[in-house]
Amino acid sequence: MFDRAIIVVLDSAGVGAMPDAADYGDVGASTIPNLAKAVGGIHVPNMEKMGLGRVAEIAGVDPNKATVGAYGKMAEISPCKDTTGGHWEIAGSPMELPFPYYTDNGFPADVLEAFLRETGEKGILGNKAASGTEIINELGDEHVRTGYPIVYTSADSVFQIAAHEDVIPLPRLYELCKIARDKVMVGKHACGRIIARPFTGGNGAYTRTSNRHDYSLRPPKRTVLDELQDAGYMTVGVGKIFDIFDGVGVSETKSTKGNAHGVEVMLDFMKQKQNEKGLLFVNLVDFDMLYGHRRDAAKYANELEWFDGKLDTIKAAMTDKDLLFITADHGCDPTFPGTDHTREYVPLLVYHKHIGLVDLGTRRSFADIAATIIENFALPKLPDGESFYKQIG
Repeated sequence: MFDRAIIVVLDSAGVGAMPDAADYGDVGASTIPNLAKAVGGIHVPNMEKMGLGRVAEIAGVDPNKATVGAYGKMAEISPCKDTTGGHWEIAGSPMELPFPYYTDNGFPADVLEAFLRETGEKGILGNKAASGTEIINELGDEHVRTGYPIVYTSADSVFQIAAHEDVIPLPRLYELCKIARDKVMVGKHACGRIIARPFTGGNGAYTRTSNRHDYSLRPPKRTVLDELQDAGYMTVGVGKIFDIFDGVGVSETKSTKGNAHGVEVMLDFMKQKQNEKGLLFVNLVDFDMLYGHRRDAAKYANELEWFDGKLDTIKAAMTDKDLLFITADHGCDPTFPGTDHTREYVPLLVYHKHIGLVDLGTRRSFADIAATIIENFALPKLPDGESFYKQIG
């Protein structure tokens, strides 16, 4: 038995289009392989040793150098390609029905009327699918002049509210989002996330700040977090984890300001809780937010190489009783048309101090990670997921 499981989600780091990619308009998407090809190859020796080059054909990653770790890829059974559904499935709670989306025409009149009625706001700006960085520059001046919040969506199932921190202070922006979550985006409009998008700047030049906050739905079923928490084990969330699960099953949390800070916080928790048993669940969002959506293959590749270098420190901080999972929640191919997430397999790399080289194959569901952790801690089985615990012990 391992005392601690550590899940690190490289947000959006997919490894190839799934068989149903055509249903999502994503045929040909392959985040890590395509970006590696675009930059002439990536140098990730740690993940190479763990078998990344055997998960997919990736320029610069030699499959013959795999020496230690379990490797494979996972399919998603949830009908989505977003952060919320991906993380829920990793935790053992796949979605059965898709979230509502508003990409084509923005939010319907009944949603906007309810938002104004419940919040007391006098008007809104936007109401369309847009890039967050572009819409604040497009409508920022009008927002500053009128005080109206900018309401928009994206290709994800999200209701986003952008506001200048000096026009709508953070407490009020968060209040607007909470009202939208609890009283507006409900029933048939229960989208995946309500997101506060604060920004600063002026005169047509605005910049989003790190004070973003997500208000997620609760997972449809119990997760490995619930089972661990109820059994008295620690459940620690780093980055967006608390928000993604609406706090359910998360005993301790710390938000982060980017990947570097996320790894720093993770290492701090690993040290502080060296004698505790349970789960440390980490989301590293910059891969998706800064490089995938912005279609920057070069910087995405650099960030993968940076993270691979950090694996030396992460491994050194692990005890003999730690079990590390490295995976992703969806794809966001920076070489693919558009700025949307992409429907992809995700990598599965597993490491502990005494592991050999293990082929885990193609897993049916992201929920196999949760099932493996459940078996490790001898907890009640969840309805979804197939454990690979015996293969990696």
